[in-house]
Amino acid sequence: MSYQVLARKWRPQNFDDLVGQEHVSRTLANAMASGRIHHAFLFTGARGVGKTSAARILAKALNCEVGLSPTPCNLCPSCVEITNGQGIDVLEIDGASNNGVDEIRELRESIRYLPSRGRFRIIIIDEVHMLSTSAFNALLKTLEEPPPHVKFIFATTEPHKIPITILSRCQRFDFRKISLNPLVARLRLIVDAEKISISDLALTLIARRGEGSMRDALSALDQMLAFCGEIVADEDVQGLLGLVDRRLIHDSVEAIVNRESHLALETLRRIDEQGYAFRQFAQELVEALRGLILLKVTSDPGDLLDVTTEERQKLQSLAERATVEDLQRAMTLLLRTESELAHSTFPRLLLEMTLIRLCYLPPTREIAALLGKIDELERRLGSGKGVAPPRPPQPAPSVPLKPPTPSAPLAASRPAPAETGITAEIPPAVVVSPSARGTRDWPGMIAHVREAKRPRLVNALEQASLLEMALPTIRLGLPKGSLTLEMLQEETVITELRALADAFFGSKVDLRFVPLSEAEVQGSAPPSLQQSRRAAEENLKKELHDEARGNPVVRSVCDLLGGEIVEVRPVIIPIEGTIEETQDGDA
Repeated sequence: MSYQVLARKWRPQNFDDLVGQEHVSRTLANAMASGRIHHAFLFTGARGVGKTSAARILAKALNCEVGLSPTPCNLCPSCVEITNGQGIDVLEIDGASNNGVDEIRELRESIRYLPSRGRFRIIIIDEVHMLSTSAFNALLKTLEEPPPHVKFIFATTEPHKIPITILSRCQRFDFRKISLNPLVARLRLIVDAEKISISDLALTLIARRGEGSMRDALSALDQMLAFCGEIVADEDVQGLLGLVDRRLIHDSVEAIVNRESHLALETLRRIDEQGYAFRQFAQELVEALRGLILLKVTSDPGDLLDVTTEERQKLQSLAERATVEDLQRAMTLLLRTESELAHSTFPRLLLEMTLIRLCYLPPTREIAALLGKIDELERRLGSGKGVAPPRPPQPAPSVPLKPPTPSAPLAASRPAPAETGITAEIPPAVVVSPSARGTRDWPGMIAHVREAKRPRLVNALEQASLLEMALPTIRLGLPKGSLTLEMLQEETVITELRALADAFFGSKVDLRFVPLSEAEVQGSAPPSLQQSRRAAEENLKKELHDEARGNPVVRSVCDLLGGEIVEVRPVIIPIEGTIEETQDGDA
């Protein structure tokens, strides 16, 4: 016996077997029970959802020898003949190949005769929209007033192509696409009866490939069985159908929602290694984001979301971490990327850049909400509520300049902003002439080198740690193997520095440079002037940041707009009587 495909072997034989078409089954069953049977029916819907099967079931119910019943017996000769497509009183016509006016005229002549065995002569025309205009016109009068023993059943995937005059003479039934869960349940029933070992995940992938069509899903299942036999593995299903592993899709969505670019790139690498098509991955990623949006905007998406219960729970947990606006922006960007992948020379690079951009997209805020918060802030500022009065500016105190001690960093000689009440930037260096200092220390030595127009030497000396200063000996430490140490140990550089030191200190100076190990640099060695200045700048930034966080105005703005302090910049206030100006006066 030749093999019979699953789609034919498991064709529905009664109305209860029509998966996902309960509204059609109930209406036709009630019509049978009440005797209100129309003379013409039109079944519309996508491919493979049960239109032709429903027509045959209706034909069996009308001509069953047991009696007119919504449940045909499927055992009498009439039911068996209709099931096998050999019914004497049931005529099935393909509208695509019998679409001329001559065929319809012959049909019109033949229906004048009474049925041979059953109660009715039943005419089933599949793809009825393929009939020509002349054929429809020839059928029109007969369809409006057919003989009492004739019933017409039309099936089509494109009802908009049927003339309105034909539509108005038929009872129309719209067949829906079959949802994922009923489709998987029907596939499970079939594979269990066929004694096939296959997981629910594989059946879900096959059902999703069917796209709501039972026939397409069964054809895909037939293909799996031809490849795998009676034991079907999940990996074989994914490979044969060219589908991306759902775990990789969920990992990618989770990376986008959590803004983890490294995880998104790692997932894309795995997709590339396993040989999945980048465009297929983008399409399934778009479908997953659509699921998140549906879960955000509806409490129960129902048939809008074709996923299993387990997958829906995963999507629900991801949807709670994102906003609808962010998901919409991500979907828009992915849709554009999916169309560009068809013509891209570097598809992986394009997807990588898209995923990185999705992970770094700033969160959106509703404009109306922001404007409302700004209005509220302006109202509160205008009324003075919740805002501390501004402090009056404090004049700069007259503080005499004192030279720093040799062991103290240069920044320590400058009063802190909290002490003076003035917010000012720390200048990169203070120019003080030796005659104005009174004490000839190491910072003064560096200032002297700066006055001598030796910026290269100044930069090198500011990186050195002052290990010992007991005139005439000065020992400076620098990291071992550093370029600065090698430069300062050059004969010409040492000679020039010793000459400048002799002139500054007024006596012969023994200037030495000592290499320091990494442990000494990190531990026992005192900080260099450059390190001290950086520490002072960091302390100032921290003080400014703390002061801004404690400011009631800034705090009110952050609370209203949901913002945070990212950076604080000091306000430069010109101070009369700078150091350069006081050098010639009373210091």
